[in-house]
Amino acid sequence: MMPKDTNARGTIFGGVILSYIDQAAAIEAHRQFNRNFVTKAMNAVEFVAPVHVGDVVSFYTRVIRLGRTSVGVQSRCGG
Repeated sequence: MMPKDTNARGTIFGGVILSYIDQAAAIEAHRQFNRNFVTKAMNAVEFVAPVHVGDVVSFYTRVIRLGRTSVGVQSRCGG
């Protein structure tokens, strides 16, 4: 995480984390189908700890549902 992504309290903006979650899910969906995707919804996001500049965050994904025109992807983060 980089300094440009921090809020006034010195932690990473939640929106930046959401963006990375979205990107990780898109990569997983693209692995299943070689086509373009858009995010329709994120069902729930729970921030359990602040992320600071210099922290390394990993994003883990797995497909939980394959539909005819959609892909359900579960994502989680870890430090």
